[in-house]
Order: sequence, then structure tokens, then C-alpha cells
Amino acid sequence: MFNNNMMLAQLLQDMQDPEMMREAQKMMNDPAFQERMKQVTENPSFKQSMEKTQEMMQDEEKVKELEESMKKRVEEGTKELEEFKKKSAEAEADEKKRAEEMKPKNKTMKKKTSSKKKKGKK
Repeated sequence: MFNNNMMLAQLLQDMQDPEMMREAQKMMNDPAFQERMKQVTENPSFKQSMEKTQEMMQDEEKVKELEESMKKRVEEGTKELEEFKKKSAEAEADEKKRAEEMKPKNKTMKKKTSSKKKKGKK
């Protein structure tokens, strides 16, 4: 359903949302989160990956290439995300419509009366 480009586009949209950023700030201020991040950053594989990234960022041509690739991915992801949101909204509207159609109509019904004649009154 969601591919990497869509997730990237959603992330960039979320980063523009002040409420989302407030929640992220709360999470980052949590001591338990900070401890987990410390463990991650002390991991030798993480350190090695960061060193490779820093080396790669020194190459201006590589940086240009990455920027162009990222821009294209964001554009594609945004388009896919908008299409997904549109289809989701349509599906939700269809679901509501079907649910409404399934509901019994609230017609005022006449009180049922017995077809038998009441005895004792003439």
C-alpha cells in the first residue's frame, strides 16, 4: 500500500504539522528515548554508516545526484500519496453510503390493532 516514496512524502508533510512536531519533541525529551538513541549511536555499524555518509557528502557531484534523486522521489511520493488519499476518501464515502442504505428507515409506524373484535362492548 505505502511505498518508500509515499512514506517520504508523508514524513515531509508531517514535519510541517506543528502538532506532530510538538509530539516528536516530547518523545525526544523522554529519558527512555534518549537512552535508546544513545545505544543506537554507540553501535559500531551505525558509526560506520555515519562515517560513510559524511565521506559521501564531501563529493559535490554525489550530493547533487542525491538531491536530484530525492527531489524526484518526493515528487513521485507526493503524487502517489495524494492519489491514495483521494481513493481512501472515495472508499470511505462509499462505505458510509452503503451503511446508510443498510439502516432501517425511521418511518412512523401505525400501532398494530387486533383484528379480533373486543367482547363485552356492543
